[in-house]
Amino acid sequence: MTLKITLYTALLLIAFMGYRSYAFAGEMLQIGSPAPDFNLNDAKGQSHKLSNYIGHYVVLYFYPKDDTPGCTKEACQFRDDLAQLEKLGAKVVGVSVDDSDSHAKFAEKYHLPFPLLADTDGKVAKSYGALSDLFVIKIAKRYTFLIDSKGNIAKIYTNVDTSKHSQQIIDDLKKIQNNI
Repeated sequence: MTLKITLYTALLLIAFMGYRSYAFAGEMLQIGSPAPDFNLNDAKGQSHKLSNYIGHYVVLYFYPKDDTPGCTKEACQFRDDLAQLEKLGAKVVGVSVDDSDSHAKFAEKYHLPFPLLADTDGKVAKSYGALSDLFVIKIAKRYTFLIDSKGNIAKIYTNVDTSKHSQQIIDDLKKIQNNI
C-alpha cells in the first residue's frame, strides 16, 4: 500500500513539475519584435550584449547542458558551418545556464570558436521563453532565435534537429536576405 502511495505521489510531483515548466515558461517572442537585450559573460569572462551585435545577424541558440550528446552535436555543427554563417553576416552565440568554467572546458574540448554565454540564473533564457524551471533545477530549452541586423527577431526555432539545424539557419538566412 505505501509503495502505491509513494508511486502516485511521485507521478503527481512529476506531472506538476512538467506543468509548472510549461505554464511559467514565459510568453514566447514574436517574429518582428525586438529581441531582449542581455549582458552575459563568456567562457573567458568577457561581457557580451546583444546591442554589441547591431549590424550583424545573430544566431542566438539556447542549449541545455555543456558536453552532452545533443548539445555537442549542435555546437559542432555550428562550428563546422561557421564560415558559411559569417559569409552571410551572422554571428553565432550559444547560451546555457552552465557557468563560465564549464563553457571554457566545452569550448576547448571541441574547438568552438564562438562565444558560449553563462546565464547561470536563467534570466536571459526566461526573457526569451527558453527556460525550463523545475523548482531548483533550471535548464535552457533547445531554442534558437535568428535576430536581424537591427536587433529584431527574424525567425524562431523551437523544434530543433541538432544534426540539421545550422544548415536550416543557413538556408533561412539566404531566403531572408534575398527577400530584403
